[in-house]
Amino acid sequence: MSKIHNFSAGPCILPQEVIEQSAAAIREFDGMGLSLIEISHRSKNFERVMDEARQLVKDILNLEPRFEVLFLQGGATLGFYTTALNYLKEGGKAAYANTGVWAAAAIKEAKLVGNVDVIADSSDKNHSYIPSFEVPSGYDYFHFTSNNTIYGTQYQSYPKCDVPMVCDMSSDIFSKQFDANQFAMIYAGAQKNMGPAGTVLYVIDTEQLGKTGRKLPTYMDLKAHIEKDSMYNTPPVFAVYASMLTLRWIKNNGGLKGMEDRNRAKKDLFYNELDRNSLFHGHSEPASRSWMNPTFRLNDDSIAAEFDKLWKDAGISGIAGHRSVGGYRASMYNALPIESVQVLVDVMREFERCKG
Repeated sequence: MSKIHNFSAGPCILPQEVIEQSAAAIREFDGMGLSLIEISHRSKNFERVMDEARQLVKDILNLEPRFEVLFLQGGATLGFYTTALNYLKEGGKAAYANTGVWAAAAIKEAKLVGNVDVIADSSDKNHSYIPSFEVPSGYDYFHFTSNNTIYGTQYQSYPKCDVPMVCDMSSDIFSKQFDANQFAMIYAGAQKNMGPAGTVLYVIDTEQLGKTGRKLPTYMDLKAHIEKDSMYNTPPVFAVYASMLTLRWIKNNGGLKGMEDRNRAKKDLFYNELDRNSLFHGHSEPASRSWMNPTFRLNDDSIAAEFDKLWKDAGISGIAGHRSVGGYRASMYNALPIESVQVLVDVMREFERCKG
């Protein structure tokens, strides 16, 4: 089979060794004579998987002892509502930044629970930038989305504030160095940088929970999941196992620093070509550019069919842009090798040579 360069926005590329190890576990897991997807989630064999996956997150993020880690279901979409239930007090108010589709979805769900103020909004320029803002005191929490997959923007540094911070890091978790201990909670769907679709990671400061005055349904109460070591109900066994393997890969390849070095090289290679090439321009403002999801367009859309043929012939997959932005999106998650980015850059240069 010819090499495919997978720039899909998600579910996305995984390390080849993770795919091979996961495939082997589907056939037989841990010498049990059973497939991974048919064993009991209460078996000691799978409990070891869950324990290792949670510990790897703590190790990679260098979490302080007050933090707990969960692997749940429902994706970050359920996380929007779960966040508000667990952190928005009865009669209280939360602050949100709206920097794209998923940030807006989080705001919509939080408003079902209580009062929300949108203190920053980039919709005036089709979410092409991260706005400057300060978080006022007095809120129960402040919520933001660290990387915006559709529009190709990313916070280059995180806000400083004196209220608990909650962040949806679905599309850039584990991609660069940062201080996770400054957050009340981080949540992230696995299917971008951490594993296959089917599980969502929660990183929780336990000292910030249980202050809302709400009586919650048990499944929506994060404390209930912590008390059961992320095994309150049947977990998504395969997704947790593949995420564990990916976390091993991250740790064995230098942890957050290793991922940052890897991703910096890829984004520099791509954006240097984008800024140089006379046929293309970026959607996002340079100061807000995403390392994970560069978005770009042709200056002349009438030649798009010719460019599309060129990149498809080169074995490139998944760079069609979202309908909200158009053009192209080259998602460059942790597991994408720089060689694939070089192929895309070479295609852009060749297209300029032919059409420029």
